[in-house]
Amino acid sequence: MAESTSPILAASAAVFRDGRVLIARRVNPPRLWSLPGGKVEPGETPEQAAIREVREETGVEIEIVGPAGEREVVLQGARYIIRAFAARWCAAEARPGAEAGAVEWVRPEELARYETTEGLEHIVARARALLD
Repeated sequence: MAESTSPILAASAAVFRDGRVLIARRVNPPRLWSLPGGKVEPGETPEQAAIREVREETGVEIEIVGPAGEREVVLQGARYIIRAFAARWCAAEARPGAEAGAVEWVRPEELARYETTEGLEHIVARARALLD
């Protein structure tokens, strides 16, 4: 039996501005539309990681409002626990960063038109409820 490895902690944020949520198309696998986010670095909280990752991937400054869910995924043989947060846009215009080939502000009801990571619509709905 293969040895179990500890999951990698990651964080993402459902950032809302004027009723729209910010999504990013990943340049690395799985190359789908998702929330901006990434690995939690040593010494960071998941909230701090979400703020940093959103800034790095999209240039946007945010304020975390609260937790919007958690899910486990396996990517390229590594297990990740991704903590998602609801967030408000604070400043800067969205632009693609090194890990995001494209970024868009979309209405949550439009997400079905995009090829997204599994469970994205559910996380966005939970985040939206926290902000309403």
